Amino acid sequence: MTDSKTGRLRQSGTLNPNPERVADPLFADSEFFDPRDLLQVRYEMVRQTGEASLREVAARFGTSVPTCVRTNRAFREGGLEALIPRRRGPRGAHKVTAEILAFVEEHRARHGPVGSRRLVPLIAERFGVTLHPRGLDKAIARSKKKSSRRS
Repeated sequence: MTDSKTGRLRQSGTLNPNPERVADPLFADSEFFDPRDLLQVRYEMVRQTGEASLREVAARFGTSVPTCVRTNRAFREGGLEALIPRRRGPRGAHKVTAEILAFVEEHRARHGPVGSRRLVPLIAERFGVTLHPRGLDKAIARSKKKSSRRS
């Protein structure tokens, strides 16, 4: 069972995936310092970087030296907000454009219900974009959902 703090940390993206690796004395049996709180762990790691070697600090906070260096640089460049983990990679669909969706709609209107497996090669030929059939299905579903909200 997860408590409410664990749920809040998970929702905010700051739940430490490896709290058991945090061995810094501040986090041992403390009411305030919580090894599950990744933001707090990273901030304390940054604060202690000047007091000990990077290797020692990284070991106490359950991370690698390169991660410790990146965390310090992120804090210097972006402050506390830069310590919050961000999703990597593209945000949202970026290959399936409105033009491709219009092509799919037009093709299906002319040729009847055509599956994504047949549409993907046609899209690649016409637009030069490589798609996975499932990705196309998801994009079509999102576009239908958006258009039904507008109605």
